[in-house]
Amino acid sequence: MLHLRLITPSEKTDDVVLLIEKAVGTTHLVVLPGAARNPAGDVVMCDVAREAGDTLLAGLRELGIDTSGSIAVESIDLSLSERAEKAEADAPGEGADAVLWEQLSDATHEESTLSVTYLAFITLATMIAACGVVLDNAILIVGAMAVGPEFGPLAGICTAIVRRRPRLAARSLIALLVGFAAAMAVTVLFSLFMNAVGLFTEAQLEADRPNTDFIYAPDWFSFVVAVLAGIAGTLSLTSAKSGALVGVAISVTTVPAAANAAVALSYGDTNQTWGSTQQLLLNLLGIIVAGTATLVTQKWLWSKQRKQADAL
Repeated sequence: MLHLRLITPSEKTDDVVLLIEKAVGTTHLVVLPGAARNPAGDVVMCDVAREAGDTLLAGLRELGIDTSGSIAVESIDLSLSERAEKAEADAPGEGADAVLWEQLSDATHEESTLSVTYLAFITLATMIAACGVVLDNAILIVGAMAVGPEFGPLAGICTAIVRRRPRLAARSLIALLVGFAAAMAVTVLFSLFMNAVGLFTEAQLEADRPNTDFIYAPDWFSFVVAVLAGIAGTLSLTSAKSGALVGVAISVTTVPAAANAAVALSYGDTNQTWGSTQQLLLNLLGIIVAGTATLVTQKWLWSKQRKQADAL
């Protein structure tokens, strides 16, 4: 279930209440006339089944509540109510399959913004991965994958393509490209420093690395894993199962590939630099293609399911 808290201009409250009462899957409607001060207006609250949430939010935006008032949405972890159970039963489909497009757009907007924190995380992740590739340490590689924040901009690009949001696409693409470019540049300097103090050596980079040599030797398995990870990551976002994102993060070698390319570049090894760059681009492409296809499929399936429910 979702909890909606609305601030509505007094002249629009009746229309909002009517919309909520007619919507399938809503319950626990509360109206507090004149309770809001900034902006001034009435406070309207209700609970709605997740699978009916996107339709209700679209109706509220058509009434202009997002511009003249406020729409706040929260997930309800526990609701002990027969009315809530009935609302979920009346709503078509399953809540886990529903996509809240406004929530997805908001989440990807926040995660795909080029910020100091984002740059810090992707740079630190790349530097950790650099230590991992030089030491041929799989644990460090996995740790770097988990720290890397690059799935946010990738999800933003997928969402922007499906929702036709060019500004979101541009913001996400800038965060992705600038983030990796900055992280790799800093990692090159980090590698040179570590070499100067004797902690990194070219011999370590060129030695047999059975745990990490896949990073600069891309093949079809790299693309297949990226596609599968892109599907899993997108599903975890749209179904609010964010715990799956950790598994997605440690399934693809974007950050390790960027790190290996940076370290190899610091030593002038163009073969490993190019191979790692190919691995990075292959993973990014696979995730974007798979994520976009997943969202398109979800949108089509949910639309078909709602049409069948309306026909009954």
